[in-house]
Amino acid sequence: MNYSASEENYIKSIYRLKGDHQLVTTNELAAELQTRAASVTDMLKKLKAKKLVIYERYHGFKLSMEGKKVALGIIRRHRLWEYFLSVKLQFSWDEVHEVAEVLEHVTSRKLIDKLDEFLGFPRFDPHGDPIPDQHGKIHAAKQVVLSEWPLLEIAEVSGVTDQRPDMLDILKHQQITIGTQLEIKKKFSFDNSFEIKTMNNPPFIISEQVAKNIWVKKPGFGRISKKGPAEDK
Repeated sequence: MNYSASEENYIKSIYRLKGDHQLVTTNELAAELQTRAASVTDMLKKLKAKKLVIYERYHGFKLSMEGKKVALGIIRRHRLWEYFLSVKLQFSWDEVHEVAEVLEHVTSRKLIDKLDEFLGFPRFDPHGDPIPDQHGKIHAAKQVVLSEWPLLEIAEVSGVTDQRPDMLDILKHQQITIGTQLEIKKKFSFDNSFEIKTMNNPPFIISEQVAKNIWVKKPGFGRISKKGPAEDK
């Protein structure tokens, strides 16, 4: 069954907020989508009628099994398009999201499967988020936020939690991207900021807020390659 772009945006937002098992309130969804609670209520009634959400009176909504399947399909399309735009068309990682928001609503299963094959079946998008496979399976990476990484131990950037343009602009300014290797030289107790050193660049300072939004892992594990698919080692 095909769904409208608006319906897909709601389904994806529910999944992004609470996954497929926790309840989402009308107000939470309205805030996420920056719309009125009344509009959310109207849409949720439509999704309930299509058996995509389950309603628990006075508590909220959650995705049904079919709703989760649809959500993972949307996310799969979005992240494959982001990978294509970044790796094949050389878009910067702060540019791909907005374009992928449009392309994710192209629902041809054959096209998406061919795109996945053409890209070499990547497991992670340019921001380090896992790409669901054609069966909806997600390969999770072993990673922690940079603020929890030990001092003086090499880490590899594997993802970004906050993908808003202003956050990505900070990382771009400091030449930090997926695959960048770095280490924490010092943590300052005054404001919990960090002195960071990347290869071939002088040390610089980032805030605690930025450090909490950067995912890192041990170098070489589940690396994303711009020459082929991501592989877990």
